[in-house]
Amino acid sequence: MRGGEELDGFEGEASSTSMISGASSPYQPTTEPVSQRRGLAGLRCDPDYLRGALGRLKVAQVILALIAFICIETIMECSPCEGLYFFEFVSCSAFVVTGVLLILFSLNLHMRIPQINWNLTDLVNTGLSTFFFFIASIVLAALNHKTGAEIAAVIFGFLATAAYAVSTFLGVQKWRVSLRQQSANDYIRARTESRDVDGRPEIQRLDT
Repeated sequence: MRGGEELDGFEGEASSTSMISGASSPYQPTTEPVSQRRGLAGLRCDPDYLRGALGRLKVAQVILALIAFICIETIMECSPCEGLYFFEFVSCSAFVVTGVLLILFSLNLHMRIPQINWNLTDLVNTGLSTFFFFIASIVLAALNHKTGAEIAAVIFGFLATAAYAVSTFLGVQKWRVSLRQQSANDYIRARTESRDVDGRPEIQRLDT
């Protein structure tokens, strides 16, 4: 009987010791590995951005740039070829850069890299694309306008120019509004700090 009681006591101490050691063990399962393991699975599409004016314009820009690039790639012979090569480079570059930005904005990936001013980056992209698409379309229309593919490329080039121009206009307006809001916030912060200093005379005595 005594041996049984000692055995039961030993088992109770062992179980309590294992519970304490298990509670203090650094290898307990936590929710952190699950969130880390999630990775890109937590990405969600932002329908509000795609329904907005800038999102729709960006989708249109990607489609128009792609169609213009496909039209220019179907041309087998050219004379001269400089305008065609320039249009090909502009349409391909605009499609790739705008497509990447569309993915970043629609999936909110740009929020994970706050060090970059994405609004300014998008504005620079739309401004440059507007300028180069306009120049490339004019050059292609002046030098290569014989086949149907060349004419189609010129048409879609000007349509892409219009889409990028509207996006640039809206981007400039959004940038101005953000600057006004930032200046207003700085003014309010400065007024608040000045009131705090006026309400504390000991700071004024230290300044004098």
